Amino acid sequence: MNPSSLLEEMMRLPVIDTHTHLIGDKLCAADFWEIADYFWFNQELQTAGYPADAAQMPFQERAEAFVRAYKASRNTMMNRAFTAIMGDLYGIAIDDAASVLQADEVVRRQRSTPGWAQSVADRLHVQRFVVNRPEHAGFEGMREDALLLPRIDGWLPGLAAGIAPSADAERQDRFEQAKSFISEQLQSYHEMGCPGIMTTLPHYEAAAHEDYKLETAARTDEIMMLLLHEICSGLQERGMFLQLFLGVERRWGSTSAAPVNDPLRIVKLYGLFERYAIPFELVVASELNNLDVVQAAWNFANVHVGGMWWYNFRASTYKQSMQYRLEAISALKSSLIVSDARCIEWTYGKLLVVKQLLAHFLDEQVREGWLTRDDALAVAAQWLHGSAAKRYGLADVI
Repeated sequence: MNPSSLLEEMMRLPVIDTHTHLIGDKLCAADFWEIADYFWFNQELQTAGYPADAAQMPFQERAEAFVRAYKASRNTMMNRAFTAIMGDLYGIAIDDAASVLQADEVVRRQRSTPGWAQSVADRLHVQRFVVNRPEHAGFEGMREDALLLPRIDGWLPGLAAGIAPSADAERQDRFEQAKSFISEQLQSYHEMGCPGIMTTLPHYEAAAHEDYKLETAARTDEIMMLLLHEICSGLQERGMFLQLFLGVERRWGSTSAAPVNDPLRIVKLYGLFERYAIPFELVVASELNNLDVVQAAWNFANVHVGGMWWYNFRASTYKQSMQYRLEAISALKSSLIVSDARCIEWTYGKLLVVKQLLAHFLDEQVREGWLTRDDALAVAAQWLHGSAAKRYGLADVI
């Protein structure tokens, strides 16, 4: 089989980007630096000597420093994505400060071109993007607005922290107030037409299968687990789902986040999966938990595996995770795409790399006899679009 033929087919398959930070009236990068300073790419550039305070440097010095670090980090995955953005979308190869200036001028000009954002999405056939803030969902100049999955980690930890230290006399009152708040929030999301909600979770020792009592729950994470039960119950009443983002922790330093491979992170949630007949979509940023979420999806019909988030956005973890998923669970239980992009251009660069990785992975499966070519394309169609479309109520996918 010719790998390029499968790659060509892959590029034409529709996509749902299940997690972005796109803002509906600011979809396009305003200038070159809005693309070049994307957090994940910037982190890799800094490993190659790019100054952390480069934004404060004069344009010429900043451009020269960027080009040096860019050339020194050509081996990285984000560099590959950035190179594709510049070359495919703007027709520019970054090789010196002059090319940076040229790119800046082109990016500034293109952002005002009618239909630019939609044209970028159409290159890889991205049908829908997911955002987590209501004010971001109206996509100007696009055929479809974003799908909104409201993010609740802005208030969930605060609710738990407010109850945990309460005296016995007021704890029940605070818990009842929290339950009312949760019900009101979920009802408002339901009335807005949101199919589900999203949250990250901080480190937790508590486990969902434990029968915690409000009067004896001593730790904040035990209270949080009680609140998660209330949330799942409310979602079940409204026919909604829960998207959980796990594996990034910030308790190890003042500013830096880290991927933490907690071997019990997922099994501590089994009590939720068993008790509530709602879909759970698990998105993890820690490499070892990639197997744990597949095991959970194998064990529970209502558990689904989501895209590759934060530190998982690497070719090695993609290939390993795709192997786990292919061997153990139906393709309709797995979504592959989480761009985490802050401008439409980065959705192109990151999704292009994912489609390339997916094509090569599935080509190997076909050559080894694990899949037929038609099987491979069917798997890809579910991983890129179908699984999320069904879960999010966007299509009746069988």
